[in-house]
Amino acid sequence: MDFLFKKRNLMSERDSISDVSAVYFTMPVLEHVKRICEDIRKQTYDMYYLNFISPIPRELLEMIASAAVEANCVQQIAKVFDQYGNLISLDDDLFVLKKKANEISYFALNSNEVKDTQMDSMIDAIVDGLFSVFVTLSVIPIIRAPRNNAAELVAERLDKRIRDNLRDPRNNLFTSDASLQQSQFSFQRPLLIILDRNLDVATPLHHPWTYQALVHDVLDYQLNCVTVQDSAKDATQKSRHKGKSFDLSSRDKFWNAQKGSPFPTVAEAVQEELENYKNSEEDVKRLKHEMGLDAETDETVYLLSDNTVKLTSAMTSLPELLERKSNINLHTNLATALLERIKVRN
Repeated sequence: MDFLFKKRNLMSERDSISDVSAVYFTMPVLEHVKRICEDIRKQTYDMYYLNFISPIPRELLEMIASAAVEANCVQQIAKVFDQYGNLISLDDDLFVLKKKANEISYFALNSNEVKDTQMDSMIDAIVDGLFSVFVTLSVIPIIRAPRNNAAELVAERLDKRIRDNLRDPRNNLFTSDASLQQSQFSFQRPLLIILDRNLDVATPLHHPWTYQALVHDVLDYQLNCVTVQDSAKDATQKSRHKGKSFDLSSRDKFWNAQKGSPFPTVAEAVQEELENYKNSEEDVKRLKHEMGLDAETDETVYLLSDNTVKLTSAMTSLPELLERKSNINLHTNLATALLERIKVRN
């Protein structure tokens, strides 16, 4: 069976394609649900697979059901999923509960003007995110938090959410199979420590000299993607030019090895990687010359058959060399951009 996927923004204008199935992936908010109901009433698509990042409230689910009944297309609502994906995993050991700007922040949580309803909403959003983390990991944590602050509220509500879910055997998210059922009562449960930022206010104000910290502090670094302007002047003048963007993921071996290193050490490591690449490139060129591939002669065939193993090794290493070259260029550009920004700041 062949599948053809095309990603479209939910709120964008879309033509009706009545013989195509649609997969929705969205937050369960009123604005998005209204747009889904509009698509259902217009019968924009053939089948609807609805995936909500966090659990959809009952009133919004009933709104979708009413729209399907009105359009006489209940059978076209194929699946409705709560994905519990209200988190962003940036690394093997790092995740964030990303929200809209200023929706959940240190200022918002500690403002004297914050209302009780706003505080409850922010606490519930944090609990939803943490609950999604442990549903994704399929583990039940041991929760610890200091008393008499927002961290205690988060811990209490998260504990209640987990206990309520465990009491419902039909919808238990932590025991989907035998192995998870065993892990539920395992002594190897993770420890979740929830702390209030007021416990250590100074740390976010530090400006370490390490590679990752400098990239985050000096460049435009969001969700493992860093954007570098063409020059420091463009950055200070807030040029509209977007510049170049690079992904810094866990697949980047140099980034994983050096992101916690001081910047001078990183500069030396980039130079060392460049030298190693040049040596490897020279080895390939030398092998090519030794095998007589620079010019086609009668002796070439004999040399080629005699050095098949060497040639195979060289060809196998070529994609790796190209990848290393691309990675070196990436970190050379980053190191250069960091140095330019540091000079401008000084």
